[in-house]
Amino acid sequence: MQIFTCPGCGSPVYFHNTTCGCGQAIFFDPDRQIMQGEGPACVNREMIGCNWVAEAGNYCRSCAMTETVPDLAAPENVPLWTRTELNKRWLLASLTRWGWFTPDDHGARPVFKLLSEQTAAGDYNVVMGHANGVITINVSEASEAVRKQRQINLGESYRTMIGHMRHEVAHFLFLRVAQDDGFLPAFRDLFGDERENYAEALKEHYNHPDAPDAQHITSYATAHPHEDWAETIAHLLHLVDLLDSAAAARLSLPSGPSADYDAYVETDAVALVKLAADVALAVNHVNRALDLPDLYPFVLGAGVREKLVFAHRYMQRVQAA
Repeated sequence: MQIFTCPGCGSPVYFHNTTCGCGQAIFFDPDRQIMQGEGPACVNREMIGCNWVAEAGNYCRSCAMTETVPDLAAPENVPLWTRTELNKRWLLASLTRWGWFTPDDHGARPVFKLLSEQTAAGDYNVVMGHANGVITINVSEASEAVRKQRQINLGESYRTMIGHMRHEVAHFLFLRVAQDDGFLPAFRDLFGDERENYAEALKEHYNHPDAPDAQHITSYATAHPHEDWAETIAHLLHLVDLLDSAAAARLSLPSGPSADYDAYVETDAVALVKLAADVALAVNHVNRALDLPDLYPFVLGAGVREKLVFAHRYMQRVQAA
């Protein structure tokens, strides 16, 4: 993610800011990717700190994609919804830089149901996932304590809300790129046949999970070609945003990135993945000095890198659906 400039005083401001330290109000324009000094404001600005400019219907582009919000009669859901929407805005702002969901993109857009396990009527079971363009997210995992406990219980090396967002939107994006001539045969050659029985594949995965390997970035990626795609896209987004953020913060290795590097216009996916992996390894080393978890605790085998390059080709331009 970029570091932005206050339109009032020129100081650095960040993606989540609604005001600068100088008192200037801040509104994010996702198409121009800048912070501006006036609205129109999204109607959710006061309640959840949404700093995006409003579009049709007084909602910003991101909030307009939310069909269902958590039960706000349960007061703990307001901060959970706030953090979840921030992660959704981060995801969508990044995808905008590749042309997704902009005014020039006439294809379908996802619909989000943001649900909580806590409701005024009692506990509610929420299953995260994607179905026919609808993405369900469990906002309860915006609680770090809840999410970390599940990460431990599931033996995962990484579990974050932005990770959930990137994984589930990847399933939606598959529907878009699958319309492209030649995509499905090429996809099946690399990932396998997505027409395999999904329910049976997941059942087998949970009964006998495979370890990640040179072809699969995570254990879950081994379950089914659809999940391999979703994990690959999520990790592509992790790596591109990691590299973009490092450049914005002027973090660099001798090999790069330079301060003016734009990971979202990089066309050499092989070089992009290598540079992102190099930066991740360097930050992992720094984190270990403070006994912190690795920033990016994954190994990119040759097969995984090939899939990342394939995915990058389809993410960097929008399907006219």
